[in-house]
Amino acid sequence: MHMLYDSDAFAVVHIQANAPAEGEVAVADGPQIPRHGFEIVDKRSGKEVYLDGSWAELFQQQITEWQRNSPSQEEVETTLEGYATLAQNPVVMH
Repeated sequence: MHMLYDSDAFAVVHIQANAPAEGEVAVADGPQIPRHGFEIVDKRSGKEVYLDGSWAELFQQQITEWQRNSPSQEEVETTLEGYATLAQNPVVMH
């Protein structure tokens, strides 16, 4: 798990479900397709959304674009607010 963004309104975590832990060697008979996703927590509403599959790929493209262009915090939070509209799950433990 890697914290990518944390503000008063949002937190974004990159989760690599089947990635080997630090210092661990990947097992050859384990999953061969890397799985990853992003958890976006809307701290204002107390809800979260988990993006995986094609949603995770789209969000990864957005992150890559942010790395190229260094957006303002307002631009980042406007984008996250759009994803937060998908949030249905209450945050239980964070």
